[in-house]
Amino acid sequence: MNNVFGISIPFDMITLLGMVVLIGIVVNNPILLLEQTRLRLAQGEIPYDAVFNSVKVRLRPIMMSMLTTIFGLAPVVFLPGAGTELYRGLGTIVLFGLLFSTLLTLIFIPALLSLLLDFRQKRQSV
Repeated sequence: MNNVFGISIPFDMITLLGMVVLIGIVVNNPILLLEQTRLRLAQGEIPYDAVFNSVKVRLRPIMMSMLTTIFGLAPVVFLPGAGTELYRGLGTIVLFGLLFSTLLTLIFIPALLSLLLDFRQKRQSV
């Protein structure tokens, strides 16, 4: 992202702090998605329906937290001004990391979870 759109982002301790913040934000959504799937499986749903309904239930909270964070960080990342130079690296890491991790959470995690649950169900039936 360095020097894209004319924005120069230093790699310093505040940027590294952004990675720690990103990890703290990102780790919650897949855990909650997995827990929702486990609850639905315990209620007797088949694996595909459990994963699908879990994503359906968790989609709104995931998108709300992602969008509020992105709209809050967008001015720091994209608008030049006094004070934004210091926190631009932190904001960039969190903003784009959150976008990427949300895509992974909503696409990759349910697909992998469906495959693993299907494999487990087939293995138990043999």
